[in-house]
Amino acid sequence: MILITGANGQLGQVIRTILSTEEAIFKGRELDITDIEALREFVSNHKIEAIINTAAYTAVDLAETESALAFHINSLGARNLALISQEFQIKLIHISTDYVFDGTNYKPYTEQDITNPMSVYGKSKLEGEKAVLELAYSAYIIRTSWLYSGFGKNFLTNITRLAQERDSLSIVADQIGTPTYAPDLARAILELIPTLQPHNKQILHYSNQGVASWYDFAYEIINLQHIDCKLTPIPTTSYPTPATRPYYSVLDKTLVTSLLQSPIPHWKTSLTQHLASE
Repeated sequence: MILITGANGQLGQVIRTILSTEEAIFKGRELDITDIEALREFVSNHKIEAIINTAAYTAVDLAETESALAFHINSLGARNLALISQEFQIKLIHISTDYVFDGTNYKPYTEQDITNPMSVYGKSKLEGEKAVLELAYSAYIIRTSWLYSGFGKNFLTNITRLAQERDSLSIVADQIGTPTYAPDLARAILELIPTLQPHNKQILHYSNQGVASWYDFAYEIINLQHIDCKLTPIPTTSYPTPATRPYYSVLDKTLVTSLLQSPIPHWKTSLTQHLASE
């Protein structure tokens, strides 16, 4: 049985469409990952073989003023799950982020590259990573980027809504990364679980293939849906935010590709297929 924490979030909802209730237990905020006694009691009463932790504080800008809460969920929560993983000898899949990097690289980030988060969100996620690496029984930490799907609020759903409401939009064009289609990530996670060996703890990078700016991503979203909305590319300096985002956060996927049997789709392919199925 697989336990999915944060099951009401974007990735959790996607996994819910893939796994049955005979295969997985889906828990949202009713199972508080910051309460280790609650976690211990739950796991001791169920035959859990693996945990997929999708629970996280992800309000990047709000985290700048709610740092205590961000660290409570992203660091302490991860630490508790790592301890439970060790105590019950359970595999742990922990989802992390490209925001652990400062974005000054000139080539795709590998798992060995130096981390240097520029935001509270990134710092809190990095602390969670460190706890998992130190304390878990066996774990994959999967860093991903620009996650989107048809669930919840994300760049795809926001741009679609705004483009339908407005005649024009200004989109940042000098932040470079890769969109990640949540169903692709979910399928990769489920494929990776059997490859995780006892006492192995490893960081992996997963996003779709290809490179894009936020402007490129928005253009494809609008173009594929034939929405009549003019897009204007702007620099980050024209759209200041409380949290600093990495200018460049393309992830090197060499390592994860060696573990997966299925090829990683290009971001445009997955976006096209998703919008065609809507």
